Amino acid sequence: MDFPMFHLDWLNNRMLIAGIATLHVIINHGLAVGFIPLVTWLEQKGLRRSGTNQITDLEWDEKVYKMMKVAFIITTTIGAMTGVGIWFSASLISPSSIGSLIRVFYWAWFTEWIVFVTEVILIMIYFLSWKKSNSSLRAKIRHIRFGWFLAIASWITMTIIVAILGFMMDPGNWNSNPNLINGFTNPLYLPQLAFRTPMAMLMAGVFGLLLATIFTKYGTKIRQDAVKSISKWIILWAPFTLFGAVWYYKAIPEGMTANMSTAVGTMDFAQYYGLLKYFIIGGVSLSVVIAVIGLFKAKVIRPYMVVLPVVFAFAFLGFFERVREFVRKPYVIGQYMYSNLLLEEDMVVYQQDGILKHATYTSVNEVTDDNKLEAGKNIFMLACSRCHTGQGVNSVVDVFERMYNNGQPLHVDMMTAYIPNMHFGRNYMPPFPGNEAEAEALAIYIRHLQDSGESIEGVQTEGVMINSDYTVKAVINKQNKTNDNEDDK
Repeated sequence: MDFPMFHLDWLNNRMLIAGIATLHVIINHGLAVGFIPLVTWLEQKGLRRSGTNQITDLEWDEKVYKMMKVAFIITTTIGAMTGVGIWFSASLISPSSIGSLIRVFYWAWFTEWIVFVTEVILIMIYFLSWKKSNSSLRAKIRHIRFGWFLAIASWITMTIIVAILGFMMDPGNWNSNPNLINGFTNPLYLPQLAFRTPMAMLMAGVFGLLLATIFTKYGTKIRQDAVKSISKWIILWAPFTLFGAVWYYKAIPEGMTANMSTAVGTMDFAQYYGLLKYFIIGGVSLSVVIAVIGLFKAKVIRPYMVVLPVVFAFAFLGFFERVREFVRKPYVIGQYMYSNLLLEEDMVVYQQDGILKHATYTSVNEVTDDNKLEAGKNIFMLACSRCHTGQGVNSVVDVFERMYNNGQPLHVDMMTAYIPNMHFGRNYMPPFPGNEAEAEALAIYIRHLQDSGESIEGVQTEGVMINSDYTVKAVINKQNKTNDNEDDK
């Protein structure tokens, strides 16, 4: 309501955020939170493998260094860019929600940024000083300590962000007593943290196993030792991952678990939900299977054998992130802000007065006989464009065509009657934030989209239109009238 409507009609706004966020979380979990402690642990094992006149086992140390190099390059390039990309995309597409979260978690995010900067400094020190640390035992021990400090810093950033992610799904008692502590101790915080932490370790183990087989020669003792060590790591974290997943699932509110099938793949893919569940289970199972083989038959493990477990493990987290992003519908912040960025407490006003009257950025402020098509477009942008497109992914036209005879002309009266009640039939949809006239205008616009096949442009190409009631001149005149009325009293 308070920001212009950026819109990508070919992709879908929420898909932009979800795509960037999912890639970032996969890298963050698999190659930072989980991978740094794994690498540090393996580097530490090099000390135990060293000979009498060695500081560390140099061959082992070189292989572990190469593993860290891969993680360092990916995290400081793609990981860093997607991290910034989340902020840019959220600021464009969901500014009200990100603004609300900043107000609640300002000091938490402030702390997270301090820890993050520390993490960046530590990873630079840890990687760039690796070779020099082999000059003395004291230097090597100090270098390993930097690795553990880096691992702790990476995990601390997760502990803070997970609180925010859990809050978005279920704020708990924050609505009745809004403060940072109540926001931070939401019901999903500990269950989600208990799942994400071991999952990150499991992903790191599977990916580390792949790198270990790539950077060592087949049949060598160093490969077998590396495979056995990393296999133990995977087996250690697998049961904790399973426990965390079950705890987290049971903590999710019942209304959200009912959205699971839609959340996994939108309505187009809901029928494949059962298959996706098996795919997710397969991610953990394959990791354990390859680890057991690696532990007892390390010699037979080759890189191609680890590729599939890596793909399944990373895809598992990807599906989880997609579910987490969409399962909280109809809210973007549970029980507080709907997915179209309108506050739950304001919905009664919008349904009585109409959403156009209270919108800052709109070319019309009420529906008339002459502007129904234009009004409908404005209503769509305000109420629907966060999740739907005109002709792209999750097209509103496609949605209604599936409901009312696919491929046939849509009936305006039927849509007009359905739109105000759609929330009751599909509880993942927010209530329609408009009056009867606006429901009709929206239906007319959706029919126009079907007939014309035109794409919807956002403010980035169409420009910004301001409600005539909210221009600077109108606001000044309103204030002057208020002052004059007070003077008359």
